[in-house]
Amino acid sequence: APAPSASAPAPGPQAQVDRGRIPASPLARRLAREHGLDIAQITGSGPRGRVVKADVDQAIAGGQAPRAAAPAPAQAPAAAPAAPLAAGTPSAEVDEHGRPYVSRPDRTVKLSQMRKTIVKRMGQSKREIPHINLTIPIVMDKAVALRADFNAAVEGTKASLNDLVILAAARALRKHPRVNGYYTENGIVERGDVHIGVAVALDDGLVVPPIRFADQKTLKQVSIETRDLGTRAKERALRPEELTGSTFTISNLGMFGIEEFTAVINPGESAILAVGAMQEEPVVENGAIVVRKRMRVTMCSDHRTFDGAESAQFLQTLKKLLENPIGLLS
Repeated sequence: APAPSASAPAPGPQAQVDRGRIPASPLARRLAREHGLDIAQITGSGPRGRVVKADVDQAIAGGQAPRAAAPAPAQAPAAAPAAPLAAGTPSAEVDEHGRPYVSRPDRTVKLSQMRKTIVKRMGQSKREIPHINLTIPIVMDKAVALRADFNAAVEGTKASLNDLVILAAARALRKHPRVNGYYTENGIVERGDVHIGVAVALDDGLVVPPIRFADQKTLKQVSIETRDLGTRAKERALRPEELTGSTFTISNLGMFGIEEFTAVINPGESAILAVGAMQEEPVVENGAIVVRKRMRVTMCSDHRTFDGAESAQFLQTLKKLLENPIGLLS
């Protein structure tokens, strides 16, 4: 390497400060600056000689002389812009290196009209509806294979596993009409039509557009309609009448890796199906351990409308339809 120029000054403490090479905590630097102390002249007691608040306090108590302002060098390069400070203010608490934790202010997010509606309806649901929750695992290997074959053979759409769940739930509701009903003080209303509400998450809330007459539709029809409603919901392009009228709701959080969960029943309905993620799991079949794709679904029901036994029977029907899904194409 070439030898340094004879006219170049030796790098002393002040040069190190200018280049920001003196290891020191932000709080120590601020205290030293406020008291006019040269942090390069303070011995650090932290890791690798880092100057911490206690070192500056000791220098202040010991009466270290304030540093003199250094003359600006001729033709000094322009100073680099200071790094932006982190939002917040230093707290009184510090880490093991003497660095203060940053205290950031709270913020209040104004409630949108959608969020106000959700708060009102979900609060009403939890106050008035006695929930009962039952979970069942479903082997989805045949459903996955059917979906792949369907998408390869049928043009114009790409069915999802959730489309199969919607169709299976609609067919199960046809067999268990009480689950498709709702409670009133005058009696339990069993709806004749099956309209499956599909929960769609938006940035500031949740909407539930229904697939109308879902029990009478084909997998292709359900797939096309679900995708269309989901796309227009995220674009805020759904008409008001397209957001009401569901008789049963499906909420799927499997795409987020949620294995199982419980959901809150939409007022005016008696049940909501919470669908978790599909995972490969070891299963014992005929005395042998095999790996199967399993998905857990949780039925959250209004105990006033029907009891746990009927909820369990609905889940058994749903399980049978999804584990032998060829019947959904009839």
